[in-house]
Amino acid sequence: MKNLSTERILDAIPEGIVAVDAQGIVTIWNAAATDILGVPGQASLGCRISETAPGLGLEEVLTTGEHYFYEDRKTSTRHLLISKAPVRDADGAVIGAVAVFLDPLARGLVSEEVTSLRQIRLLLEAIIDATQDVISVADANGDLMLVNQAYTRVIGLSKQEVIGKPATVDINEGESMHLHVMKTLEPVYGVPLQVGPQKREVIVNAAPVLVQGELKGSVLVAHDVSEIRRLTDELYQMKSLVRHMQTRYTFDDIVAAGPAMKKAVELARKAAASSVTVLLSGESGTGKELFAHAIHHASQRRTGPFIRVNCTAIPETLMESELFGYEAGAFTGALRRGKKGFFEEASGGTLFLDEIGEVPLHLQSKLLRALQEKEITRVGATKTIPVRIRIIAATNRELWQDVVKGAFREDLYYRINVFPIIIPPLRQRLSEFPQLVRHMLQKLNTEYGRNVERISDEALAVLQGHRWPGNVRELENILARSMISMAFNETELGVAHLPPLEHNAPASLPASLPASLPAGGSPQVPTLEEAVEQAERAAIGLALRSARYNKTAAARLLGISVRNLYYKMEKYNITIED
Repeated sequence: MKNLSTERILDAIPEGIVAVDAQGIVTIWNAAATDILGVPGQASLGCRISETAPGLGLEEVLTTGEHYFYEDRKTSTRHLLISKAPVRDADGAVIGAVAVFLDPLARGLVSEEVTSLRQIRLLLEAIIDATQDVISVADANGDLMLVNQAYTRVIGLSKQEVIGKPATVDINEGESMHLHVMKTLEPVYGVPLQVGPQKREVIVNAAPVLVQGELKGSVLVAHDVSEIRRLTDELYQMKSLVRHMQTRYTFDDIVAAGPAMKKAVELARKAAASSVTVLLSGESGTGKELFAHAIHHASQRRTGPFIRVNCTAIPETLMESELFGYEAGAFTGALRRGKKGFFEEASGGTLFLDEIGEVPLHLQSKLLRALQEKEITRVGATKTIPVRIRIIAATNRELWQDVVKGAFREDLYYRINVFPIIIPPLRQRLSEFPQLVRHMLQKLNTEYGRNVERISDEALAVLQGHRWPGNVRELENILARSMISMAFNETELGVAHLPPLEHNAPASLPASLPASLPAGGSPQVPTLEEAVEQAERAAIGLALRSARYNKTAAARLLGISVRNLYYKMEKYNITIED
């Protein structure tokens, strides 16, 4: 039996086959190629492909090293369907190229249908390349057959390195989800994996591909965790920048014409010259944060961060981790890298603990240690971290009463009450009321783009007659509402512009008292404690009714915290019907 030569085998194949070496010199030209192209093979062998059959596009394969499947090409004489591929050596270098082609019309094929299928494939590849998520497709044997551009960018492997290889080729740590879903025939969602040479962290969704109940392969979509983490870090940094904002107010922003306010400002200036712990006391809305800003701005720590912590705004379950930070994996939902707390963020500057009376009792001991030792311990950590900060605390509560009731630690009270500053309520600052109103009008003019130059004497008298339970914050609210109701060309704020002033109670004792005792003996004089309880009970009831039994609004009217309102309602057995 005669041996079959390579030449005879190639001539027996009905498709045209042409091969070139790395220099583009024709090395193979079978009989079908001669029939289809009309060029004799003997005349083509040893010649450059660009001279004999440039329409095949083998020069492009030598340049790109890419595969081309079912490419629709027109030559000078024929309409061809061509598949081309590079020929590589053992090291992967391109040493040639081969084209297999046919004339679809001569073979009885419908060119339009073939072209349509090719266009669908190109459209599918373009669609998956357009997405920013990693997409890979494996065949039923578990070999990768299609990957998009995002795959090569994120995973770090080229198409040539993975196409035709087992689906485990890109797995660095974990199980291949391609193989998993083809084994279980069930999709998976949110599986973390490490992939590629750089051990990129991704979150994977995968599903089997079933066609009429038959397994054809699997498709996988992966999200780059590093990008999600980068966006999370940027958000965290932006929040940190907001918390690290430089102080907005100075002592020049404080109106102090009366004796009580002048004394408070004088004490605050003295406190700013040292690093002493300051306790700002005063009703809600009196300007405690304004004082804290001014003290920090006038201190040697003015270039450091000013971190404001509203203790009422942090849930009790999160307060410890927010104040002191936590280590990686300290609790469910914790960031993988851990997180700094407010104490660490304020290092080198000032930590302003607003409404410190709302700190839970079980956390006060740790807060005391931080203030005493100047060091903190993160949640889930064992080592301590030194912190170099200045503490300014503020409260609208009578902290000593909380100490007596056991709601606030006595040792912590003495630790924060080193330098107390009491900020007077607005009803005790009526002598400086005109200056304060003018100052606020200038500020609101800038904020609202108005040009209100003055307030009428009548309107000022109406404002001075109000008791101002909301203090300076309420005054600013009233002036802002009045200014908005004015026409743009009006420059004087009058009585007609003022909104209704509710809850207007006298700021002093009644003008007349009983001139004589009741007949028959001594008057029924309650003890001071009983009188205070009666007054508090009546005030709470009035506030609840005025606020339509909205406890948050009632607490605001009373100038106390919501927690303190609940405490007093329980103490006096006040129900919502009261």
